[in-house]
Amino acid sequence: MTLNPADTGFAARLSALLPDGVLRAPEPRYLEEPRGRFQGQAGLLAAPQNVEQVATLLREANLARVPVVPYGGGTGLVGGQLMPEGPAPLVVSLERLAAIRAVHAQENVLIAEAGAILADVQAAAQDAGRLFPLSLAAEGSARIGGNLSTNAGGVNVLRYGNARDLCLGLEAVLPSGEIWRGLSRLRKDNTGYDLRNLLIGAEGTLGVITAAALKLSPVPASLGTAIFTVTDPQAALALLALARDQVGEAVSAFELIHRQGLDFLTETLPQVRQPFAGAPEWSVLIELGLPKGLEAQEVLAELFAAAETADLVQDGVIAQSGAQRQMLWAVRENIPLANKAIGSVSSHDISVPISQIPAFIDEGSEVIARLGDFRINCFGHLGDGNLHYNVFPAKGRRREDYDSLRGAVKEVVHELVHALGGSFSAEHGVGRLKTGDLERYGDPVRLAAMRAVKQALDPNGIMNPGAVLRQG
Repeated sequence: MTLNPADTGFAARLSALLPDGVLRAPEPRYLEEPRGRFQGQAGLLAAPQNVEQVATLLREANLARVPVVPYGGGTGLVGGQLMPEGPAPLVVSLERLAAIRAVHAQENVLIAEAGAILADVQAAAQDAGRLFPLSLAAEGSARIGGNLSTNAGGVNVLRYGNARDLCLGLEAVLPSGEIWRGLSRLRKDNTGYDLRNLLIGAEGTLGVITAAALKLSPVPASLGTAIFTVTDPQAALALLALARDQVGEAVSAFELIHRQGLDFLTETLPQVRQPFAGAPEWSVLIELGLPKGLEAQEVLAELFAAAETADLVQDGVIAQSGAQRQMLWAVRENIPLANKAIGSVSSHDISVPISQIPAFIDEGSEVIARLGDFRINCFGHLGDGNLHYNVFPAKGRRREDYDSLRGAVKEVVHELVHALGGSFSAEHGVGRLKTGDLERYGDPVRLAAMRAVKQALDPNGIMNPGAVLRQG
């Protein structure tokens, strides 16, 4: 399908239909992404203020066959928020659709526009005495529409689920310019195909999400955070099972941390306080959220004692205050920044069945070692099987020294993940970075169905072309 650039003629056509201030010249910040792997382009930027303006933009783009790239907070890590090749697109930024439209505290529902920053959604829920549990490193700049479009994960998936699990309904504009007003607050609505779940995770390839009805949860009465040292990932899994046996679904987060990540922190961010005098080979960060009548610190102490008796843990630190809790979380949250400062050869956002995690870590070390001299920082959301498996140069060497091996590293990691029944993209999405991986590892029947859905909803192929599904 031939597409046309968002040129001056197209801009003039839109100017006659939209108020002043909606159309803007593209600024460089809309054409960059955090890892610097892609450089975007744009013929025109639009910052609509309401869903009707989004509808006008998509209707006219569809008529003129101009590509459209939806833009949230720009925090995506797989290039889904920019278009480096092809006709210069219309970039539609949702930053001005940022209102919290309503909070229904008794229903545990919040209605937010797509441009609302995740941290602001969390704050609005907190003001109502509720919790919006989606939590990730970029929550101060990521926008809820982008979180839903990528089905974002984060640290609380173990208890509360991905972004998909936190959404009841959507308002969205389809490529034709038609508005779907689906902001249902219902938990049960068994009336046919679920368009909501089709748009969530589609990365802007099937339409533009403009608002969402989000699930809230009660705020735990007692919150507890701890870091325990463990002998190996197998012991960490046994500790997770023990924790869930003792407190059930009250385990909110369970993060695996390898010594390499702590060493990187020492090297690049020495101001980050670490809980142990010497970095342990493996440790886990645990967070519990408990109801009234239970004290999280006491429960964590009981858990440590039981785990120590079972030879699962050797040492531990249980936060005794909010400041100590923040200190423990700062260790985990700064590991990606330390990784960035070191500079990886190849980074991987993978998931495998939880029971296969020890095998993956052991076999991964072996296959990487056969390729060359590398350091591996393996960390992440052990409770839901999602690991960030990042491969770095040997100490004293630069990542440029490994340019010829980057592709081989990615291939052996993804091949191992696939062999163990896992996914090459656990929470970051496909974007433009991983379209080849989707074709290689995706089920052919599923891929054919995805292409059929894309053709049905977006026959002119204007929505985020080249993302998720490679352009034909």
